[in-house]
Amino acid sequence: MIGLLRGKLIELDGLGALIDVGGVGYEVEVTTGAAALLVAKPDSTVVYTHLVVREDAQSLFGFATLAERDLFRSLIKVTGIGPKLAQSLLSTVEPDVFASAITSGNTTALVRVPGIGKKTAQRLVVELRDKVRELSASTSVGSTPTAREAVLALIALGYRETKANQVIGELADTDGTASNVENLVREALRRLATE
Repeated sequence: MIGLLRGKLIELDGLGALIDVGGVGYEVEVTTGAAALLVAKPDSTVVYTHLVVREDAQSLFGFATLAERDLFRSLIKVTGIGPKLAQSLLSTVEPDVFASAITSGNTTALVRVPGIGKKTAQRLVVELRDKVRELSASTSVGSTPTAREAVLALIALGYRETKANQVIGELADTDGTASNVENLVREALRRLATE
């Protein structure tokens, strides 16, 4: 299975991206979060992926974070939610709003997504309540552009996303360190080297 693409953005048409990885162009259907990252760093981009294989097609879906991909994988396990609808939900509803809606049982935000009715929204709440609690912690870190970019830099250096989120989250709370990405990454590497 293709789990990650690291390469250069060739074309972005809406939420369809063409990414060059070592001379091979991958067509990826991305979320709005992943599209924003592709635009921000077109020459050296990282997209987490999920491959969907059907009788008539193979589709590659791209995500900005591992947490977003994990949520996508949880969504497609829910009856009535296919890959396209799951991607649409992730692109329409902010992760924090989604997590809040699921944990509180508020289906109003979910019903706004085209293709999700009241019954499907209720099913999402029931089936994903526990999973969203796990994922909400990892999506909350790196919410500022500086922190998110620092987390991505650590991931590109080979650190796991959970560890990168933890260290950057701790550093982002201290004064002055989070002023720029370079200082944040440098300090994170110092801390990781002492563990």
